[in-house]
Amino acid sequence: MDILSSKTNGVLTLEFNRPERKNAITSAMYQSMADAINEAEQDAAVRAILIVGKPEIFTAGNDLEDFMKSARPADGSGIEERSVYKFMMALSGSTKPVVAAVAGAAVGIGTTLLMHCDLVYAADNAKFSMPFVQLGLCPEFASSILLTQIAGYPRAAEKLMLGEAFLAQEALEMGLVSKIVPAAELRAFAEGQAAKLVALPASSIRATKQLMKAARKGPVTEAIAAENKFFGAMLAAPEAKEAFTAFFEKRKPDFTKFS
Repeated sequence: MDILSSKTNGVLTLEFNRPERKNAITSAMYQSMADAINEAEQDAAVRAILIVGKPEIFTAGNDLEDFMKSARPADGSGIEERSVYKFMMALSGSTKPVVAAVAGAAVGIGTTLLMHCDLVYAADNAKFSMPFVQLGLCPEFASSILLTQIAGYPRAAEKLMLGEAFLAQEALEMGLVSKIVPAAELRAFAEGQAAKLVALPASSIRATKQLMKAARKGPVTEAIAAENKFFGAMLAAPEAKEAFTAFFEKRKPDFTKFS
């Protein structure tokens, strides 16, 4: 199973379990997580959600081979049917508190999804990156506004435009993560935080989360729609084709011929 799903003591744990491919996420994996979160919404016994990877890798982001097989229309239509959209909407819209524990690399959507979680903890070996521009693409799932709100425009611009990786300490300074924990202690610490949430009044947690997210609900929805429109068109453009071709050919892309 590429996604391990378990319910224990009121916590739904979703674990990326594809280490041989650096936990790269396929459509099937997105669908599995979407289904699990949606089921948890209807299950009163689930009072918190925990998302984890492996000690050496959180996720390398989209599995590019799988991603390219499921090409989307250039106008961005039909996104509602894509499993990645279903997962991100389930995650963003969950009324349950979501805890994420990041060790190793969190690439692309691996960093984006953290902005839709409530408590994010990083191991001291964590590394984050959003290389959308490097792939000839643009930010996704409201990361263009959420990272700006979290870190401020100058820092968000640096991370989104250059797409360079940054470490746990900088993520903490930016406000992307809540705390840095030694890698060997991360899983247990995150499970402990989830257990604290389980012990608190579920109605109070729900109300607090709803109130905190209310002001950004509309802007996030609008940003996702705008990003998707750009993303679909850019995915069919020559810059992205050059980026993906270069990736599979294991060379640096040449964007100088595009204006």
